[in-house]
Amino acid sequence: MFKRAFKVLMMSLLLCQSFSVLANARILLLGDSLSASYGMKQNQGWVYLLNQQLKTNNAPYQIINASISGETTAGGLSRLPGILSKEEVDYLLIELGGNDGLRGFPPKLIKNNLLQIIDLAKQKNISVFLMNVKIPPNYGPRYNKMFGQVFIDVAEQTNVPLLPFFLKTIAVHPELMQNDGIHPSVEAQPKIVEVMANQLADIITTKASN
Repeated sequence: MFKRAFKVLMMSLLLCQSFSVLANARILLLGDSLSASYGMKQNQGWVYLLNQQLKTNNAPYQIINASISGETTAGGLSRLPGILSKEEVDYLLIELGGNDGLRGFPPKLIKNNLLQIIDLAKQKNISVFLMNVKIPPNYGPRYNKMFGQVFIDVAEQTNVPLLPFFLKTIAVHPELMQNDGIHPSVEAQPKIVEVMANQLADIITTKASN
């Protein structure tokens, strides 16, 4: 009887500990214009909308948005140390690489920058998630293949989760994209919220239970 009661107590303590980790979870989003409300007001973007939803639902985490339009992997690498010196975060979500690809930067350079970003985070015991970014097909099949392989290789080399590109099911609908065909429209933002809410809930719960 005593052993059973002790076991139940220990399980309760572990659950409380997991909840405590979740309750304080802060996710730093290092991204570009896709996450920086490009072409719209800040309170119309998916990050703001998701944070509002999380707050309403008393969710156990929040997003610290460090995304800026035009950002590259080199820019993110340059900014990250300063951000981490001011912000206490538990997770880093990297949504970078799109602008590198649009400018035709060498895949090797993109990969090296991402590896350094991840290394900086891991040095501070921050769990990292990498977004699998895509670029338009008009850059040619060879470059597109090399570009796409960068994210797969980085995720495998660093053992970080590779999240599906959040515009994968949205970019195929012109009515959900802005006139440039690259940035999601205001109407697309709630759909991105739905995609990211599901992805983040799954990975953070999994991390906290490990």
